Amino acid sequence: MGQTIRFGVSLDSDLLEKFDKVCEEKSYQTRSEAIRDLIRNMLVQREWEDADGELAGTLSLVYDHHQSDLAQKLTEIQHDAHDLIQCSMHVHLDHHNCLEVLVLRGNGKRIRDLAQRLISTKGVKHGKLGLTTTGHDLK
Repeated sequence: MGQTIRFGVSLDSDLLEKFDKVCEEKSYQTRSEAIRDLIRNMLVQREWEDADGELAGTLSLVYDHHQSDLAQKLTEIQHDAHDLIQCSMHVHLDHHNCLEVLVLRGNGKRIRDLAQRLISTKGVKHGKLGLTTTGHDLK
């Protein structure tokens, strides 16, 4: 970890008041902790934009398992990208609906492409990809 540097920030008083409220709501002990999180989030966002970088994330899918051949189609797509899938979890939400959560790690473009293939498969009711960093470049 690098050396800690102190620096000043000039803000409009109304903006600072709103920021302080958010800090309190999110239980930050100091403004510095909140600002560090904001900076980290911005750096992670930049990583997402780098299609060739390594990312990690989760993909959540909700689908009706009674839909003809849907589970088989989803499994085939996942097998084609087995190197990206670290693990999966399958939850029976009710008699018809299932939730599948995949933990993904690998090339950002390939992860986004896999997510889009799965989400756009006929019969998937909802899909959501949440990307994050592998943490290698964050302090």
